[in-house]
Amino acid sequence: MPLLGAHESIAGGLHLAFDRIERVGGAALQIFTVNQRQWRSAPLEPEAIRRFRERWAQCGGLPVAAHASYLINLAAGAPDTAAKSATAFVEELRRCLQLGIAFVVIHPGSHGGAGVEAGLARAARQLELVLERAGALDSDLKILLETTAGQGTSLGGRFEELGRLLAASRFSAHLGVCVDTCHIFAAGYDLRTAEGYGRTMAELERHVGVDRIHFFHLNDSKKECGSRVDRHEHIGEGCIGPDGFRFLLNDSRFARLPMVLETDKGDDLAEDAENLRRLRTLAA
Repeated sequence: MPLLGAHESIAGGLHLAFDRIERVGGAALQIFTVNQRQWRSAPLEPEAIRRFRERWAQCGGLPVAAHASYLINLAAGAPDTAAKSATAFVEELRRCLQLGIAFVVIHPGSHGGAGVEAGLARAARQLELVLERAGALDSDLKILLETTAGQGTSLGGRFEELGRLLAASRFSAHLGVCVDTCHIFAAGYDLRTAEGYGRTMAELERHVGVDRIHFFHLNDSKKECGSRVDRHEHIGEGCIGPDGFRFLLNDSRFARLPMVLETDKGDDLAEDAENLRRLRTLAA
């Protein structure tokens, strides 16, 4: 069975995300390492790093990914935005190196009207730049390019775009992919039938390679297939429905990969616990 978990808050301290994932019975975790709506953040305090690593070890070393800020645009054409994006992402990678986090998830960016070719070229250059500046090339850190819904001028709505980014980099060993079920469904990849799921995974294998997939986001979709609108829904309550998740959870190629929820929740995390219960039922 895949390692099922959730994105959890770091409110009150980075280490408290482990308390929250334990509370819902998760076996994988995703966090923001800082406020994801700010360009700059204060450096991590040594005590915060120590407590995070200590608490992580107490949880048995479950897989952890950090999600980079939504402000970062690796494909930006405007010099100011490109520079701020590079700096913010370098800081994110350095935080993850300090914390020992091996996976950093990021959206490939938006070309802003310049076209897919220009956007991919900019993103490829930025990925190489940030890996070098962060000092990550001698580490096991991987940047995971997240599939997107293809809304507006965003990149990553087609598997071939991600494949081209992976192939374009000199540092391809430090790159991988995070698949978001809501995003690929909204982008037009149907998961609801065995035939549709098979076609989708064949396309993913053709353009990306399943060996390059290291993480999943499990989200149902409020919008229909091909809508190109990113709106997450609780498992089995959206337009994907339970069968799409059943196909994925029982796909032997992904049997031990981390898969986390990104669905809405209250302070008691009851929604996470229920969604994980539903996923485990489907996996059985």
